[in-house]
Amino acid sequence: MSWIEHTYPDTSALVTQVSRIFEEAARQAIAQRGRAFFSLAGGRTPLPIYAYLANAGLNGPVLAVPGDDRCVPHDHAACNWRNLRDAFYTDPQIQVQPLTTADGASEASLTQSQHFLAQHPEAFDAVLIGMGADGHFASLFPGAANLQQGLAGDSGLAVIATTPNPLPPEAPFSRISLTLPRLLHAREVHVVVTGQDKYSILQQAKQDAGAPYPIATLLHASPIPVHIHWSP
Repeated sequence: MSWIEHTYPDTSALVTQVSRIFEEAARQAIAQRGRAFFSLAGGRTPLPIYAYLANAGLNGPVLAVPGDDRCVPHDHAACNWRNLRDAFYTDPQIQVQPLTTADGASEASLTQSQHFLAQHPEAFDAVLIGMGADGHFASLFPGAANLQQGLAGDSGLAVIATTPNPLPPEAPFSRISLTLPRLLHAREVHVVVTGQDKYSILQQAKQDAGAPYPIATLLHASPIPVHIHWSP
């Protein structure tokens, strides 16, 4: 249980530094193990990070998997896989593995993602995690019926199908999400947070492992220091 905070004057500075961190993680992994393996957050804030990596000339293979995805077809605007794929299109050596099937069917998507993660049990070289205003990360939402299944360190699960409760109006879909123990099976974990409201939630989570926010469990359960990157 520990974390390291990095504060930036604005989102641009945050994006620049986190981009460099992931570039270095990729280069080191490629040099030492022949490939980099990342779990990456969806949403708008990280997209410039991915564009930077796509144009960094990494000169080696990178395999990335979303930390979660919505159960929607791959051509849907809400599909995290689609947005990651599009961000990396300039570097064909960066491959993004979908958690969902092309049609977004929940049961088949869970089976597919279980199979992929069983074939790739190795630690992520780096994980990028965002946090919502309700303290959720990936698709582990407070109020979800099977939240504890996704957070439990002894569940033996790498991925779950889950439905936020209530459904977010901007993305009212069931989800496939990596579990907390799978996300923490990593060499580096980076949480990116922007805005004062989210920072207040984060402060509560840091102070109280029992706070009603999934991010609190992450911070207090991690076996390695969690890097928190925040800007106003």
